[in-house]
Amino acid sequence: MDIFEHPAEHIVEHLGAAAGLSKPAPRARGVGVLGRWWPIRPLRFSALTLALGYVTLSIVVLAVFAAPLWFGWREAIEQGRAELLQEEAIWLTDMFQKHGPEVLAATIDRRVNKEPATGKIVLFANAAHARLAGNLHGWPEGMSDAPGPQQVSIDSNGTQLRVVLMNVPLANGYTLLVGRGASRFRRLELFFIYGLMGAAGVVLLVGVLSGLMIRRAFLAEVQNISLTASAIVEGNLTRRLPVRAGGADELDMLAQTVNRMLDQIEQLIHGVRNVANAIAHDLRTPLTELRSRLEGLSLSRPPAPLAYAEVEAAVADVDRVIGLFNALLRLAEIDTGARRSGFVEVDLATVLGETVEFYQPVAELKGVTLEFNTPGELKVSGDPLLLTQAVGNLIDNALKFARERGTIVVAAVQRADGAVELIVADDGPGISDAEKPKVSERFYRGDASRGTPGVGLGLSLVAAVAKLHRGTLELDDNHPGLRATLLLFSAAP
Repeated sequence: MDIFEHPAEHIVEHLGAAAGLSKPAPRARGVGVLGRWWPIRPLRFSALTLALGYVTLSIVVLAVFAAPLWFGWREAIEQGRAELLQEEAIWLTDMFQKHGPEVLAATIDRRVNKEPATGKIVLFANAAHARLAGNLHGWPEGMSDAPGPQQVSIDSNGTQLRVVLMNVPLANGYTLLVGRGASRFRRLELFFIYGLMGAAGVVLLVGVLSGLMIRRAFLAEVQNISLTASAIVEGNLTRRLPVRAGGADELDMLAQTVNRMLDQIEQLIHGVRNVANAIAHDLRTPLTELRSRLEGLSLSRPPAPLAYAEVEAAVADVDRVIGLFNALLRLAEIDTGARRSGFVEVDLATVLGETVEFYQPVAELKGVTLEFNTPGELKVSGDPLLLTQAVGNLIDNALKFARERGTIVVAAVQRADGAVELIVADDGPGISDAEKPKVSERFYRGDASRGTPGVGLGLSLVAAVAKLHRGTLELDDNHPGLRATLLLFSAAP
């Protein structure tokens, strides 16, 4: 199969091979374009995985925030409870010391009967732990004689209740137990726990929904890329990714970048096709002439002098073919930038002088005046051979189209910004404005050059040399004639 039949498909295959991807399998019956180019695995899709990762991170951050808050809350509750019990114990102890056990027992019973639902727990017992007053029926099981707060379970109407009791020893073996229920703030704790779980649930729900929405948006973009790539593989090189009007988000920027790449690929493909057609066209003439001469020699078998003349003509045809391929090889070498590694400091005045001196005899034979003007030494960094060839091509092109008894001016000008202009101006027919952008294309030949020798690579080589040296080739009217300017920069790397 010829590579020029389906160039886009070959480019896609080579790009995939360079990236380490295998060639996609043929599309099965009933499988959509998206399934062909992008095997979707919902559980492994990057957007959903990323969203779940953010959800996990958010929950971890929430837990890290809640853990010290919960610890501080519990510490504050315990400290507040201990302070309340301590105040209650001090007040009752002071009453015992001032008024004795009978008054303390009466006061405790009066307070218990007056405030039965306050949650306060009080027990006044003797040395045998027998109840004297309070709302506890007896000494709690598991309560030790050690002074200070202790957590125990008591029976409250058949229900085990967890409480905190402070054991306060009194004189003459009396003991005072002052306490409160340990679950008094349980409701607030449950509110905190439920709020934390609700926040984690909201984070999880929002994260999953966001991941699915992002996944859907990315799948839509992937489908657009898939459809565009499929259309290009099928031969529609004009297909591009859609870009929203006024869109400036990341996906639109990516689409614009891909579209510019596709424009460049399309241009290169058309260039390859044009070059192939031009090569075939330019080779056909010398090869046809060569075959005719050789066929004529084999059939007529002329005498030696005529045979030698035909052989020399055949050699000239072969030289034309070799010259064509040499020019293409030089252009390919220049386009790769390989020659840039051999840049040295070059004096453009010397290059121009030697080139003008080389073409001076040809100009004299054609009756053309070849003038040379330079301000002196002009240093740039570049390849001296390529610069000499580029200037030679400009002079040779000017000699082809200069009018009889005309003048060609070769000059160099140092600009204020440090750039150097190499100018070759003639007074021939010039080039129309419509053809100026085309003449630097490979194998392009205008109507005025149909009868002149060459294959249309001269100005292409000059433009390639200018690009290699970070410069440009500019073509302007000389009124009359053409003014070709090769712009170079003295600071070229």
